[in-house]
Amino acid sequence: MLKRRVLFLCNANSARSLMGEVLLRHMAGDKFEAYSAGAEPDEPHAYTLGALQKQGLSTSGLKSKPLAHFAGEHFDYVIVLCDKDKQACYEWEGDAMETFYWDIRDPRLIAKPDAYEQALQEIRRRLQLWLPLHTS
Repeated sequence: MLKRRVLFLCNANSARSLMGEVLLRHMAGDKFEAYSAGAEPDEPHAYTLGALQKQGLSTSGLKSKPLAHFAGEHFDYVIVLCDKDKQACYEWEGDAMETFYWDIRDPRLIAKPDAYEQALQEIRRRLQLWLPLHTS
């Protein structure tokens, strides 16, 4: 069976999109190839790595990538994780069968110690709802 390709996008590819990539690999890596990128890539945030590791998820080899890294590639699904008012990550113009927009607040901009864990749990909940609809 051919794995479906999923690209997660956010602004910096330092938190939300990396979380989506890692979670999808963990939850359904036998059915999907997961990737991530950002409009203005930074480094994986230490709190992102900490939140993932706290959940027992591997962060090995995780790195931030620009949108251009995937230019010209086909994806079955693109999942955009930007805040609605932060439009930079909506600029990817690649080839996708279907695009989803999940309005997830950027934990880098929230002054709460558990902001990264909350973002991770929100992405997990959405994937738990999304996966049954896209694995048949």
